[in-house]
Amino acid sequence: MKNHLIPFLSLVGLLAIGCSTEKDHLVTIETRHGNMYAVLHDETPKHKENFLKLAKAGRYDSTEFHRVIKDFMAQAGDVFGKEELPEEEWYTLPSEFNTELIHEKGSIAAARQGDNINPERRSSGSQFYIVRGKVYDEKTLNTDMRKLQEAFMKYIQLESKREIKERYTALYEKEEYDSLTIIMLDQKEDIEEYLRVNLDKKMRPEQVKAYTTTGGTPHLDDTYTVFGKVIKGLEVLDKIVSEETDRADKPKNPVWIKVNVKELDKKKITKDYGYEYKEK
Repeated sequence: MKNHLIPFLSLVGLLAIGCSTEKDHLVTIETRHGNMYAVLHDETPKHKENFLKLAKAGRYDSTEFHRVIKDFMAQAGDVFGKEELPEEEWYTLPSEFNTELIHEKGSIAAARQGDNINPERRSSGSQFYIVRGKVYDEKTLNTDMRKLQEAFMKYIQLESKREIKERYTALYEKEEYDSLTIIMLDQKEDIEEYLRVNLDKKMRPEQVKAYTTTGGTPHLDDTYTVFGKVIKGLEVLDKIVSEETDRADKPKNPVWIKVNVKELDKKKITKDYGYEYKEK
C-alpha cells in the first residue's frame, strides 16, 4: 500500500507546487511622469516573445513616446529608428487578432503600416501604443459612424434641413467636433427612415461593457493586434497624452522610456497589482 501511496502523494505535491509557482513577466515602463506596469498576453505569443526579447536586451531604453493624441493613444518604441537600422531590417510580425483582446483603456497594441500598403495587417517589429481613448454611450457604440456621416451629408442637402446644415457648418468652422457627432446622432432615426438605410453596427457584449465604463478606442478592434495591458499606472498615461505636441503629435518635451522585465509568481502579480488572470 505504501509503495503506491507515496508516489501518488508526491505527484499531487508537485502539481500543487507547479500551480502555486506559475510565473509571468511583469513589464515596467519608466518615464519622467512615473512608471507604468504591464503584463503581456499568452494569446499573442509571437508579439509577447518579441517584446520581451527587445526589452531584455535593453533596446527599448532611450526610445520615446514619439506620437501622442489625447483621448486616443500614446505611441512609443521606435527601436529601429533609434538604432538607425536600414529599412530592409525593419522586420514585421504576423497579426495575432483575438476577439477577447480589445482596445480598452490601458491596452497595449502593435503599431503597423496602413492597409493600403500592408493588406495582411502585419505589426511593426518594435513600435507599440498604449490606448487612452474615451468613454462612449451605447448609441454611439452601436452606430456605424462612417456610414452615418456619409448619409448625414446627403440628408442636409435637403431644403427642409437647411437649419441643421447651417448649425453643422458653424460648428465645423469652430472645430467643435464632439458637437458635430451629437447633431448627427440626433438625426440618426430620421436619416434611416428618409434614406432607407441601416446605420447600426453590431458590437459584442464585452465591447459595450468596456467602452461604456473604462473607455477605449473601439474602431481599432480586430484590425490591430492587442498583446498586453497596463495593470497599474494609468495616471502616468493620462499625463503623457496631455503633453503639448507639435504638428506631428510629438511631445515638445521628450518623454523618454526605459523598459524593465521581471519574472514573478502570477499570484504575486495579482496581489500587488490587482490583475486577475483568466482560468485556463
